[in-house]
Amino acid sequence: MSRGGGRGHTRVRTARGRTPQSNRWLERQLNDPYVKKAKAEGYRSRAAYKLIELDEKFGFLKGSKRIVDLGLAPGGWTQVIRKRLPGAAVVGIDLLPVDPIDGAVILQMDFMDDAAPDLLIAELGGAPDLIVSDMAANTVGHPQTDALRTLGLVETALDFAIKTLQPGGAFVSKVFAGGADSQLVAEMKRNFATVKHAKPPSSRKGSVEWFVVAQGFKGRPTDLDQ
Repeated sequence: MSRGGGRGHTRVRTARGRTPQSNRWLERQLNDPYVKKAKAEGYRSRAAYKLIELDEKFGFLKGSKRIVDLGLAPGGWTQVIRKRLPGAAVVGIDLLPVDPIDGAVILQMDFMDDAAPDLLIAELGGAPDLIVSDMAANTVGHPQTDALRTLGLVETALDFAIKTLQPGGAFVSKVFAGGADSQLVAEMKRNFATVKHAKPPSSRKGSVEWFVVAQGFKGRPTDLDQ
């Protein structure tokens, strides 16, 4: 690696066996201020700042006592939640293995598994008042297909939220292609007082990801706490 650009920019030299694409990714990582900040502040990924920035704008973490983190790997969002809400119960789920996070229950399984919703609620000890999702389907390189695959995950996460959230609760989810589609937004508006789209500053400009923040769940009290 070499230094260049005058402001400490790290330029990555081509190495044997490394593709130009991986070179660009490595150079971007080395020069990303959020990557450096995450390392300095002990977060496992730069994605932690997406949740921090979204919460600074919408304030959905305040007062939350039971939180579900869908697609938590490598754990940055759960780290933020535990830091800001040390007394809250947090349960996360991901297909990938995740190193333990103090005070959080981590399930390694597919959220699309029929058994996952009941297991999440059982581990949480009652109905959640906040569900966050950073889930995204593995990309195949075809933008429309990738968007549809991720949309399916968002729809499943929203269905879980509608069935389990406490009244007044919130649902925060990654979406693609500029936001959730019109049918999904309409479903959210039927069930939540406010529905907003946002792209936090830490979300890379070239990324197609956005986030939807639905607050003020209108549902009746569930029997999950009975």
